[in-house]
Amino acid sequence: MASPTTKPTMKERILETADRLFYLRGIRAIGVDTIAAEIGISKRTLYNHFPSKDALISAYLERRFVQPRASDKPPAEQILATFDSLERRFSAKDFRGCPFVNAVAEVGPENRSVRKIAVAFKESRRLWFCDLLVQVGVADPDSLATQLVLLVDGSIAQDLIRDDPAMARAAKEAARVLLSGAGVRFDDAPPGSQAKSRTKG
Repeated sequence: MASPTTKPTMKERILETADRLFYLRGIRAIGVDTIAAEIGISKRTLYNHFPSKDALISAYLERRFVQPRASDKPPAEQILATFDSLERRFSAKDFRGCPFVNAVAEVGPENRSVRKIAVAFKESRRLWFCDLLVQVGVADPDSLATQLVLLVDGSIAQDLIRDDPAMARAAKEAARVLLSGAGVRFDDAPPGSQAKSRTKG
């Protein structure tokens, strides 16, 4: 992505426009002609940078493939903070769900390139949870990480249906229950809960 002090290249302008339109209005609803018209270029110019709509879709998803920021907060706090971040995102007027799930739903699982990127993204998030769970000594971090990503995706689906950011808070409380059951200790645990929330080790 171009810095604020540099003018974006034509390729960056195309990708930024495609990103906005694909996410807000849908991949199937937006053709390359719409993207080109939005920028004020010809379709030929667009195709000079992205040889097909599929190539542009893949580039759009790769642009969205961002790793979580490194943090020095305790692992359990980082896990729960995921749901705080989701609640803020749910509250935004431009929230339209997970772009990777949306893409697979729109183009179909037979589109291997889109499905490959979506699977890689979801697995990267699961492995991020898994690494944090290893740090706190959970006995089966792999299974618990899978359960956590299910809570993430479930809360996204519920918010889209209900338009209720509180779905993220409900998922956070469910995550806390799962973590506590796995022996994870929380510094903010209420009095009397320490016996249930000690880290195994």
